[in-house]
Amino acid sequence: MMREKFSLTHNKFVSSLKGSSYGILQWGNRPCCNNILQGKMINGICHLPIRKQTSLVCGCIDDEFRSSRNIALSLHRRYKNVVDRGFSNHLKDFITAGVTAYAVGCTEEGLRDELLKLRDSSEYSMEQRSSGVTTSVKLKLTTEEINECILWSVIVFITILCTPQPTVVRWSNTPPVSDEAQLKWRGFCALIANAYYTRGMAWLPIKTLQLEQMAVMGHAEEPAIVADRMRLVFATLEEAELCL
Repeated sequence: MMREKFSLTHNKFVSSLKGSSYGILQWGNRPCCNNILQGKMINGICHLPIRKQTSLVCGCIDDEFRSSRNIALSLHRRYKNVVDRGFSNHLKDFITAGVTAYAVGCTEEGLRDELLKLRDSSEYSMEQRSSGVTTSVKLKLTTEEINECILWSVIVFITILCTPQPTVVRWSNTPPVSDEAQLKWRGFCALIANAYYTRGMAWLPIKTLQLEQMAVMGHAEEPAIVADRMRLVFATLEEAELCL
C-alpha cells in the first residue's frame, strides 16, 4: 500500500488529479478526494484545513481496495504478517488498511462474510518471499484466524469512533460494527483513548483493562493478549491523528 501525507494549494491539488482516477467530492464545507471504481468510493481522504491547504492523507493501490473481497484479503494478509513476523514492522500496515476499510464503508459483518467465503473456497493464496524469490502459496483459512482478524478490524473501527473529533471520514451511514461488538469493546477502547488524549499516555496498566473486560464480558483475557489489544488501540489512535 502506498501512503503519503503532504500539503499543497487546493488549486494545484485539483490540477494534479486531472487525468488520474481520483475525483473531487464536496463533504460539508470540505472538498474530498476519492476514487470511484465499480460504483463505490474506493480510496483517498483529503480535507481543506485553514489557509486553503489541501492535505492528501491516504492513497491506496486501486486493485487492493477495488472490492470488499479484496479489502478483506488485504486485512487478512496484514494480520498474518503481524502474527507471523512480529508487531514492530507490520502492525502499521494492518492499521492503515483497517482505517481505509472504515473510510470506504466496510462493516464487521461484510468483512467476515468475505473471509468465510474464502475459507470455503480454494482460491486464496498469499505471496511469500524467501532468498529474493517470491512464490504464491495456497492457504486455508481457519475459523479461529478469521474471528481474530475480524476482531482486530473491529477494534480499529471502534477506536476511530472513540476519537474526540471526526478523524476519518466514513463514506457510509451503515454502522461499522455490530451492537454486540460495541458493547464488548467500546469501554476497552474508550479507556485507552481517554488516557491517550487527556493524559498523553502511551500505556495503561494491564489490570485496569482486565477489570474492564471482567465487568463487560464476565472474563478477562491473558495479560499478553490484553497488551496486544492495547497496543493495537494506541497505534490506531496515532494513525487516526494523521488524518486530521
